Amino acid sequence: MIDRLNRDRLVGEAIERAGSDDFGEPTWSEGLDRLLHSFVTEANLNEIGVEVAANDVVTSLANRLGVIAWRKAHPEVADGKIEQPIIIIGQPRTGTTILFDLLGQDSALRAPLTWEVDRPVPPPEPATYDTDPRIEEVQATLEMTDLLIPGFLAFHPMGARLAQECVRITGCDFRSMIFPTVYDVPSYNSWLLHEADLAPAYRWHRIYLQHLQSKVGGHWLLKSPAHLWHLDALAAEYPDAVLVQTHRDPLKVIASVSALTNHLRRMASDQTSVARSAAQYSEDILLGLERGMDARDRGVFPESQIVDVQFAEFMADPFQTIGRLYDQLGRELTAETESRMRAFLDQHPGDGGASRYTWAATELDEAEWRPRVSAYQQRYGVPSERLV
Repeated sequence: MIDRLNRDRLVGEAIERAGSDDFGEPTWSEGLDRLLHSFVTEANLNEIGVEVAANDVVTSLANRLGVIAWRKAHPEVADGKIEQPIIIIGQPRTGTTILFDLLGQDSALRAPLTWEVDRPVPPPEPATYDTDPRIEEVQATLEMTDLLIPGFLAFHPMGARLAQECVRITGCDFRSMIFPTVYDVPSYNSWLLHEADLAPAYRWHRIYLQHLQSKVGGHWLLKSPAHLWHLDALAAEYPDAVLVQTHRDPLKVIASVSALTNHLRRMASDQTSVARSAAQYSEDILLGLERGMDARDRGVFPESQIVDVQFAEFMADPFQTIGRLYDQLGRELTAETESRMRAFLDQHPGDGGASRYTWAATELDEAEWRPRVSAYQQRYGVPSERLV
């Protein structure tokens, strides 16, 4: 394992794959070192997991190299403006994905799709945006993952043509929640949440978006729960962003995200459980709630740039919620866009998550945890859900 996850070996493979050795800012280096240390000493990787982890690292490095090389060859890309992006920032498992996908049906908005995020070089072209051969390549990779982790795509719907989260972008700077979601890497996760400077990750995020929009532009629609932990860094890079924050009972969030991470980690490790994930994610979720409230208390983003969405209301009547959201965003929900949204929802009715997780599996004590999240629930009027 140590040899396969050797830093120099992985960097060399990425350079060979990309045909370039310029990584841009050296900010990626510290996160990579910490991640590799966690892989070797903590993650309990199985044989497949070692290869998956190695490939994830090489792909992230190669994508970084490719984007930098393209930018050097096409310096005009750096002039691309990103104005008032709409960014969904709710906690994980609070309806952010389906909301993201539905809003992504609006042709007036530009969401980064999985295929272009995973295979960014060369940047997408308008004429082949729906037919680029990379689409089928990425879809095949996702379907292979579903074979390795049966039920993966049902638990967390993904597709080459579906919108992709920002954590896949910041992964190229190795300051990203994508890694502790897929792997059990507690020391890396602790560094990421408590020590790491996220400013470089957001600078890289802008570089990536400029790259993707260089030929296929639009008003950016973005999403990642991870932003909630680092709103100061997000605001420093995108001070004019409009945030959509989804809200759900945090105990349901803990139960759901613990089940999801356990499901994902099964591909790379034979030593994982819902309770093990819950032991980490319960504290992380609480930290995210506290940081989010603190950032709003401090006015990191003006309240005029934040729209709150209740998960319970959204699930009960998606289009009433979306209509209200469009009004608050000052945008027009056209009949054509709503029709596309309804067609998408008919084809993607949801992940059936409630049947895939229980509070009991977390082995946490509701009597202990309910008071710890009460301030958040009271502040945003978030109802408690029945726990099983």
